[in-house]
Amino acid sequence: MDLLIYILVYPLIWLISILPFRILYIISDFLFLIIYYIIGYRKKIVLSNLKIAFPNKTKKEILSIRRKFYHHFVDIFLELIKSFTISEKEISKRYKFINIELFNELHKNGGSVAIVGAHYANWEWIICIGKVVKYKAYGVYKKVSNKYFNTTILKTRGKFELALKQTSKIIKEIEINNKAENQAIYGLLSDQSPQLKKTHYWREFFGVKLPIHTGAEMLAKKFDLDLVFMDTKKIKRGFYETTFELITDDAKKYANYELTDIFLDKVEKQVKAEPAYYLWTHKRFKHMDKAPK
Repeated sequence: MDLLIYILVYPLIWLISILPFRILYIISDFLFLIIYYIIGYRKKIVLSNLKIAFPNKTKKEILSIRRKFYHHFVDIFLELIKSFTISEKEISKRYKFINIELFNELHKNGGSVAIVGAHYANWEWIICIGKVVKYKAYGVYKKVSNKYFNTTILKTRGKFELALKQTSKIIKEIEINNKAENQAIYGLLSDQSPQLKKTHYWREFFGVKLPIHTGAEMLAKKFDLDLVFMDTKKIKRGFYETTFELITDDAKKYANYELTDIFLDKVEKQVKAEPAYYLWTHKRFKHMDKAPK
C-alpha cells in the first residue's frame, strides 16, 4: 500500500515542485481561497491560539493576523514541496544567512553547535546550511510512516549536505561524533509541546503556563554544545533572512531551565514582531489548564 500511494502521489509532488515560483504562488493564492474560505482548515484553532496569545488585540486585528497567517501557511506548504527539486543556487538566492561567520569563529574552538529555533517564517530552508559551514550538519526530524517518502526526503535533504536523524537516535549520533572529535551542527526546533508524561518543566509562554521542551538545553549541557538561536525573517514572498545569535558557549554554567527560558523569550519577541509567520495551526495551548499547582 505504501508503494502504491508513493507511485500515485509523488509524481504530482514532483510536477508541482519543478514549477517556477511565480506559478507556485498563483497556485498558492488559489489554494488559500479554498483552504480559508471553503474548507476552513483549523480556523477555530488558529483563532483560539491568537486570542490567547494576544488578549489585548482587537477582534479586527486578530482576524487580520489570521488571514495573513493562512496566506503564509499555504506559501510554506508549496515552498516545502519546492524543496524536493530546488537548486542550491536558487535556495541560496532566496534564503540568506546574514552572519554565517559566527560559525567560523565557533568552529575554531573545536566544539559542536546546537541551533535552536521555532516553527517560524520558513524553518525548512535551513536545510542548506550544510553547504556554507565547516561542520557536518544534522537536522532532527520525525520519521515519515511511508518508507518510500521517507527515503525521498532523506535524499532531498542530503543534496544540501544535511543528514536527518530521528529524535530517538540523535543522542547516539552526538555521542559518536564527540568520541571521534567530529564537529557538527544539530538543528533543533524546540517550540513544540512535549507529552505530559515526559514533561519536566512548566513556564509561561505568551502569558500561559505550559509544558516546555527542555531537550536542547539538556543536550547542550551534556555534550558541551555551543547554543545558537536562529532568527528568521520573511523579507518578502519567497525570500528569507536568518540571523544567528550566540546564546552561550558554556551551557553548563547556567542553572536548570535558564537556557530554555532565554530561548523562549527570544521566540516570543520574534513572534510578537510579526505574528502571522508563526505556525498557529497546532494546539499551542492545549495543556494550559493542566499545570501542577
